[in-house]
Amino acid sequence: MKYKQRSLDAVFAALADPTRRAIAERLVEGPASVTELAEPFDVTLPAIVKQLAVLEHAGLVEHEKDGRVRYFTLVPEQLDSVADWLERYGNFWRERFDGLHSYLRGERERDR
Repeated sequence: MKYKQRSLDAVFAALADPTRRAIAERLVEGPASVTELAEPFDVTLPAIVKQLAVLEHAGLVEHEKDGRVRYFTLVPEQLDSVADWLERYGNFWRERFDGLHSYLRGERERDR
């Protein structure tokens, strides 16, 4: 399975920051303006706009303008490639741990 590495890197980098993760989690509820998104944080509006720009660059959010107000929405499809990547490596590590578990169980039974 091939992944767009640049896209994955941008998404992981965007979600690495707790403020950006909180913004994305808020947008699960529906569209919100910059002011609404900034409300729970003790930062300036320009700081939130910068955070939104990172999320937008990663393709996680998009915006529409209504007059002078920008409303942001989450783009959940962008997380599909991340979910696929995580599932692939989750399966890999589960298989490795299952193998280790079987090996250790066999060693313990031989020691008895």
